[in-house]
Amino acid sequence: QVQVVESGGGSVQAGGSLRLSCAASLYPTYSSNCMGWFRQAPGKEREGVAAIWTGAGSTYYADFAKGRFTISQDNAKNFVYLQMNSLEAEDTAMYFCAASPFTRCRLETWYLRSAYRDWGQGTQVTVSS
Repeated sequence: QVQVVESGGGSVQAGGSLRLSCAASLYPTYSSNCMGWFRQAPGKEREGVAAIWTGAGSTYYADFAKGRFTISQDNAKNFVYLQMNSLEAEDTAMYFCAASPFTRCRLETWYLRSAYRDWGQGTQVTVSS
């Protein structure tokens, strides 16, 4: 059974950085998948943060993430990372990794929950001001 596992969350002060990692076990190495990061703050809807198509490294970002967050990949290990810099209190949320195997990310849908099949349990990010 495919598992998606996130790690790297924690507590940081405003202006600080964190790097989240996501591993999708049982996906063939070097396979082309759409991998996304979502977040959900208390009382709010889950929203797309960034996505990457591991086939060509194409990336997609929510407006609030542009210039501060970077999504990257390690195809040999089936890992995807989210580097988050200049963190703000508003970035406090549970962050989820999502995966859609053998699927190319699309500009029109990468931020939709329905575009992904497999989900992790989430990792908490807390930013204090």
